[in-house]
Amino acid sequence: MCHDRSIGYQYLALGVLTGVLLASLFFANKISHFMYCEKSYDKTISTRIYKFIGQVFFNSADRFSDAFDYKEEVKNVIIDVSHAHFWDISAVYALDKSVIKLRKEGKEVKVIGKNRATQTIIDRFGIYDKPEEIKKVMGGH
Repeated sequence: MCHDRSIGYQYLALGVLTGVLLASLFFANKISHFMYCEKSYDKTISTRIYKFIGQVFFNSADRFSDAFDYKEEVKNVIIDVSHAHFWDISAVYALDKSVIKLRKEGKEVKVIGKNRATQTIIDRFGIYDKPEEIKKVMGGH
């Protein structure tokens, strides 16, 4: 009798865990739709401005990278994340990839407006502002 009860508790625990995981995935999907980019061009400083708003994490990182027009004929780009929050390494990777790709296209890139948490995760895992790390990744010496 006691053995049957413990099996029941295991199924209950498994069911609760499955429910929590599914709820987490649905929540992540839902909030990823709240990340968007406002694009503008400032003629006075000849600069394309990408202003990101929302949550940047594994589920929205690709949309972050896809927001940029890498081939646009501009020399200066500002990435404004003052209304965005970076949650994980995927978000930092998307920023790194985007900045490096823009620079390869000859653009001068500035990232502005990082909140404290975003700055912390970028400092820890990001490379776009660390030339020596970029050289390591790109195979330079």
